[in-house]
Amino acid sequence: MIELELQTAIVILILKKEKMELEERWLMHYSSLHQILVVGDGDFSFSLCLANSFGSASNILASSLDSYDTVTKNYKNAKSNIEKLLQLGATILHKVDAIHMKRQTDVGMRKFDRIVFNFPHAGFCGKEDSDRVIKMHRNLISGFFSNASGMLRAFGEIHVSHKTTGPFCRWNLDELAKESSLVLIDCVDFNKADYPGYNQKRGDGARCDEPFPLGECRTFKFIFPPSANKIPKSLNRNGLAQRHPRVSVAMPQLSTKFDAPYRFNAHTAMNGSSHCAGLPQTSERFQIFGQYFNHHARESFGKVEYFNHARNLMAPCYHA
Repeated sequence: MIELELQTAIVILILKKEKMELEERWLMHYSSLHQILVVGDGDFSFSLCLANSFGSASNILASSLDSYDTVTKNYKNAKSNIEKLLQLGATILHKVDAIHMKRQTDVGMRKFDRIVFNFPHAGFCGKEDSDRVIKMHRNLISGFFSNASGMLRAFGEIHVSHKTTGPFCRWNLDELAKESSLVLIDCVDFNKADYPGYNQKRGDGARCDEPFPLGECRTFKFIFPPSANKIPKSLNRNGLAQRHPRVSVAMPQLSTKFDAPYRFNAHTAMNGSSHCAGLPQTSERFQIFGQYFNHHARESFGKVEYFNHARNLMAPCYHA
């Protein structure tokens, strides 16, 4: 009798677990049904935050640049966070270099709905406003975009959370993304309170386990447009970028002052027209964004209510 009760209890637990995995759960821009790669996760607190919200980490691949020994030595909570992630079903990889990850079999052969790199930083090698240090940071981001753009599922997104004040705004993420044929579709305020348990870390030097001030920061969302490979090389100077044959859309000129909103109206894009400040009224641009929003609304925005809100007007992004 006791054995039968024990077996019944185990079956109930398995069924509950399967039901939990089938139920879609959301935390901000991330769904429990997304295949998610988190790059350079420091003490793995961001990945654990997502896993706790989903009730499972079976859809999460969390990675660090350093080895397991280095990570657990440098971050006091890393070992505990990793153990919890593993219990929840996460895949954990170490020594994953953002600028070479596509060559690493364990990660590069997979495709993801969301690739997340929060507050990328090439290390403390001088003053942040020096041209040399900014070039180091830009090289890191450029290499990351080059790798990540080839690791997306259809209609997947690359998310980079980044400070928007000087000198960080001089990194010019949109410019670097274009070099890898990526298009900026949205950027939204990043609020740490939206991610319970997440702790941003310096990640370098003797103070690597200390937090750094966030200040004003946003999450920048990029896609590899569905029609990028079909765009002709002879491009309209008013419509499409010309310096790279696979870049689909010429984004508006972006300044670092952030004082006038750049917006994209998803509803009008689906109907073939546009009220997007700074972007052309071209059939080519509709070909790209129309496909993205019209046929894959759920992948783009997730829950129906979130998509309906986005249809009215996407959140303010860069400011010209």
